[in-house]
Amino acid sequence: MGRYPNSGGPIVRKVPEGDDRPRLVCDACGFIRYENPKIVVGSVATWEGRILLCRRAIEPQAGFWTLPAGFLELHEDPEHGARREAEEEAGADIVIDALLAVYTIPRISLVQLFYRAQLARPEIAPGTESLEVGLFGLETIPWDNLAFPSVTWALRHHAEAPHGRAFAPFTNPAGDIGNYRPGIPARR
Repeated sequence: MGRYPNSGGPIVRKVPEGDDRPRLVCDACGFIRYENPKIVVGSVATWEGRILLCRRAIEPQAGFWTLPAGFLELHEDPEHGARREAEEEAGADIVIDALLAVYTIPRISLVQLFYRAQLARPEIAPGTESLEVGLFGLETIPWDNLAFPSVTWALRHHAEAPHGRAFAPFTNPAGDIGNYRPGIPARR
């Protein structure tokens, strides 16, 4: 499993005293290394009513369409991360309006924050993680080729969100925990 660098003791997985689940613990000094969920940040960004989508060049789900999103970096605030991901994946400069949704995918310990945003200008271009990018009206979104359930949720929630008024962020649809099978499009 490895050794804890401060004491040189072996790291073992065990339930520490007073805890209720296995953790990574240094057997020499008792230091507990907590494993926590990953955070993904992204946006539903629009230009004149059309939504920015990226066709993935990387796994998982290479070739399927997604919203610009990715892992939050250490010491980065979520809004900055969402703007960075839009720039990296679609060459897009976005202006964030509101937190649209907070989704959880328990099977992979993932928390996703999606923001509602506007493109500052219509120029977009695929980044290294995108095969192509495009602006889509609701009627032209490739619904049968979306990469992940949360992309479908965010697109639907974006359509439902009241524009010009405050709203509570959306969450997972009732009973849906975001399961999908690699290589299979997300369910509508």
